[in-house]
Amino acid sequence: MKKNFLERVAAETLVGDGAMGTYLYQLGIPVGISYEELNISKPDMIINVHAAYKRAGAKLIQTNTYSAQREKLMKFGLESQVKDINKAAVELARTAAGEDAYVLGTVGSITGGIKRKCSEQILVQNYQEQLHVLLENHVDGIVLETFYDISELQLALNIVKKLSDSIPVICQLAIEDAGYTFDGTKLSDAFQQLLDQGADIVGLNCRSGPSNMIRSFEKLPQPFHGFLSAYPNAGLPAYIDGEYVYASTPSYFGKSAVILRKMGVKIIGGCCGTTPEHIRAIAEGLAGTSKADDNSGIPGVSGFTFQHPPIQVTELKSRNDGEPFNHLPVSSSNQPTLPQMANQRRTVIVELDPPKTLQIGKFIEGAHALKEAGADALTMADNSLAMTRMSNMALGQIVKDQVGILPLLHIACRDRNLIGQQSHLMGLHALGIDHLLAITGDPSRFGDFPGATSVYDLSSFDLLHMIDQMNQGLSYSGKPLKDKSKFTVATAFNPNVRFLDKAVKRLERKITSGAQYVMTQPVYDPQVIKQIYELTSHLDVPIFIGIMPLLSSRNAEFLHNEVPGIQLSEDILQRMAKYEGEDARKQGVEIAIELLDTAMQYFKGIYLMTPLLRYDMTVELTRYVLGSK
Repeated sequence: MKKNFLERVAAETLVGDGAMGTYLYQLGIPVGISYEELNISKPDMIINVHAAYKRAGAKLIQTNTYSAQREKLMKFGLESQVKDINKAAVELARTAAGEDAYVLGTVGSITGGIKRKCSEQILVQNYQEQLHVLLENHVDGIVLETFYDISELQLALNIVKKLSDSIPVICQLAIEDAGYTFDGTKLSDAFQQLLDQGADIVGLNCRSGPSNMIRSFEKLPQPFHGFLSAYPNAGLPAYIDGEYVYASTPSYFGKSAVILRKMGVKIIGGCCGTTPEHIRAIAEGLAGTSKADDNSGIPGVSGFTFQHPPIQVTELKSRNDGEPFNHLPVSSSNQPTLPQMANQRRTVIVELDPPKTLQIGKFIEGAHALKEAGADALTMADNSLAMTRMSNMALGQIVKDQVGILPLLHIACRDRNLIGQQSHLMGLHALGIDHLLAITGDPSRFGDFPGATSVYDLSSFDLLHMIDQMNQGLSYSGKPLKDKSKFTVATAFNPNVRFLDKAVKRLERKITSGAQYVMTQPVYDPQVIKQIYELTSHLDVPIFIGIMPLLSSRNAEFLHNEVPGIQLSEDILQRMAKYEGEDARKQGVEIAIELLDTAMQYFKGIYLMTPLLRYDMTVELTRYVLGSK
């Protein structure tokens, strides 16, 4: 007979299961259907997913019922099947769980972080209906997960306690900023409110990878009087060729699980992007540590190590020692374009993030400092990572007029439909902002408004074509615009991939579509810089090599393990692990200078990225680039 669930949690750290929806997506189930309906139409597939997690070491199996409420099933015409879908889900999970694993009934947020026109009465009716089915089918516990709003989570918890005063309840919030919920509540206060209301276990899931969850738990009072759970995502997702791809490896999850356990976390599983391999790594990582490690303190993340091939760099001559490009448009200010500059001399683009608030003082200070340091252009992202920031169009005009530096705006395909995108470009033309970077953009579901819609009327290739058409005086539909824009457009390039030659083939297509220069993701390996040169030497457009200084060991680990398109060498990870605070930032600048020394052997274009508005670091690097002989 199984031990009481809460007694088991008190006695040991339990391994949870991993993602259902994103794993089904990896197995070929398309986005846009009800994954919960598969409990009825494809029961064998759902059992197989549960069983895979069980074999991997999961002791907690969650039912496939995250969106199995009437309100969410309604958009699929399935509102009459709430009982059947939830009942089937418990039966399938119970079949896979067997005698030694617990079945937890999963209930997700209905509003999804968006203040929809959904009354409290409708929320109550929906939660009551679903929870009644789960409880009458004898789940071992209830998981209320991926709640953004503490008040909605409290409402659902209150309903559970009214329906059953004995069922164990896990309450999990989804947060973006470490230590605070989406509605601005301090995480420690939110957890305490939930515990006071009757939650047995409180924790975090979704939205964040292991790094952010570790930082969030660090901010809790020590000792924390309550059981904690953690179900992190497999890092940040990338949207590549129409598919979602996650960055974090199973080995990283295994090592993160050890840290979480030492912090007192009692249930550790995975959310979006995780697979049975991630759960197996968690189980193996925890099996390799003693139970005596529980609650033994809060270690840093700097103990992680990874293996990379040795780095060797040889001398190569820069390919940019040629005639100036004569096929590129002249900017509206009759000044040389960035590609033309990079053809003639070392040219520095610096990225500075627009603020997330209405305060722009520090941003403007940074812009002035970078102009004084000699930066040739200031580039601003377009709500990168789907996180809402101030309009780069507005800031572009401010830095152009008030700071006197060339603005280079990122243009994402995510937020504007085809009409809005062309209208936006026409407005930029009217403002005289003529340097752009065309990108796909990170999906909205992973940003700070997860209920927002990702548009993607255009791909990055289509956007390049639209800009090229406007430079010819034509709209995307082919209608004349009575003038020609003079946009100089870049494309993004991720060289941190397994098959760099295939990435270059894709880059060639972007250039054919109209890209006039290239800006790479940050590179942390001199050997990769050399490979970029060798594989792109036939291209007739300048390449700006991306360099971003590291802030700390934790920052390095986060970038390496949770951000798609960024890889750090073992040497860099170990070097950053030796330093803290200001010493770590100095080491980050030193590493960046070493990378710049290699980059400037081959390329005149340098693209510096400012981490967390620490513009003092990119000011120093800008001066180094422009002062080097």
